[in-house]
Amino acid sequence: MTDVIEVTLTVNGAPRRAVVEARKTLADTLREDLGLTGTHLGCEHGVCGACTVLLDGEAVRSCLMFAVQADGADVVTVEGMAPADGQLSDVQQAMHECHGLQCGFCTPGFVVSIAALLERDPDPDDAAIRDGLSGNLCRCTGYQGIVKAVRAVAAVRRGQQ
Repeated sequence: MTDVIEVTLTVNGAPRRAVVEARKTLADTLREDLGLTGTHLGCEHGVCGACTVLLDGEAVRSCLMFAVQADGADVVTVEGMAPADGQLSDVQQAMHECHGLQCGFCTPGFVVSIAALLERDPDPDDAAIRDGLSGNLCRCTGYQGIVKAVRAVAAVRRGQQ
């Protein structure tokens, strides 16, 4: 018999519950049980960053943790980044305007990671940006547009653009 456990989370501001096997990852729970497919699964080893979500405000690889470890936590996925009115978040808008995305597979992880980076460091230099995003891989963009997007959001938030 497989052990199943009920987990209660706050996901994107709403209370959510799921009954999961003890070995089910947070990423799979978000996608399969809660229907939040913006969290992508790439490597499933924590290397690519496509599954990055915020857990109690910290960026984590949701493929590396079990859903039961997140019981009681506040989780924000890429779906929770945008305002409720359906507009893009400032990070999403900058990624679009600065050509920081192409195929889009890595984009949700980058959006969440950028949000976490700018929360920690509202005015990062290029070295801090590259270090802060070093856990996310992109095969398409060459990263220049992504770094430019982070710079653009930081500047707007400082009131410089």
